[in-house]
Amino acid sequence: MRINKYIAHNSKYSRREADRLIKEGRVNINRIPIKDFNYQVQKGDRVFVNGKEIKPKGAYELTMVVFNKPKGSLVTKKDDRGRTTIYHLLPGKFRHFIPVGRLDFASEGLLLLTDNVNVATKLMESKLPRVYNIKIDKMVTDDMIEAMKNGLVVEDATAGAHKKSKIKSMSFAPFLGFMVRGVTGKYTKLRVMINEGKNRELRRFFAHFGAEVVELKRVAYGEIELNNLPTGKTRYLSTKEYEWLHKFLKGEIDANS
Repeated sequence: MRINKYIAHNSKYSRREADRLIKEGRVNINRIPIKDFNYQVQKGDRVFVNGKEIKPKGAYELTMVVFNKPKGSLVTKKDDRGRTTIYHLLPGKFRHFIPVGRLDFASEGLLLLTDNVNVATKLMESKLPRVYNIKIDKMVTDDMIEAMKNGLVVEDATAGAHKKSKIKSMSFAPFLGFMVRGVTGKYTKLRVMINEGKNRELRRFFAHFGAEVVELKRVAYGEIELNNLPTGKTRYLSTKEYEWLHKFLKGEIDANS
């Protein structure tokens, strides 16, 4: 693993900060100062930053938090257009944490973040249920219900996508569940449960039927729920949530079927 990535994954420092520390001569490998930004950390290497050893985390040693992402923020470290990112909003002690998946600029709700890249990857690649409250600007049609129940393949799924997205076609798996929560005028509120996290999946799905998703809020990921966490705030997992997460990480919960 490249030295800056190793430091970022196992400490509070970002990759950019790790590069600065290397440049300033504050990083040692086996007590020898390192200036090679491309150095690959090998098994048995001891890495020190400012004289303190950076020890690799165990595969599933972790801290995880729930963040209630507000609309109008990006899930990225830095935006070249100067827009607000989640890292502007997170407390400093969580600014090196890795997001589990994405919520787009106009979406809000539950975003998991962790200091362990292995855990983030395993969660993102799983088929754990994700639950969303959404609002569309149409009535629910029989065609929508049929597609939610049985899945759908769309050759041109660019409607509802970001204009720069390179993903054109998309296959939508059957929803795990859905229910209409209310109808007001032309708008319909739904709660839907899916087990994939494809690029703007729900926006693309409903756009195929000529409906725009005007509100989208994730309220659960696996057994972790948003509950009453205020917008823009974070919380640690509860003991019960950590117990569930460790069972998932040990393979005791089937989340890939």
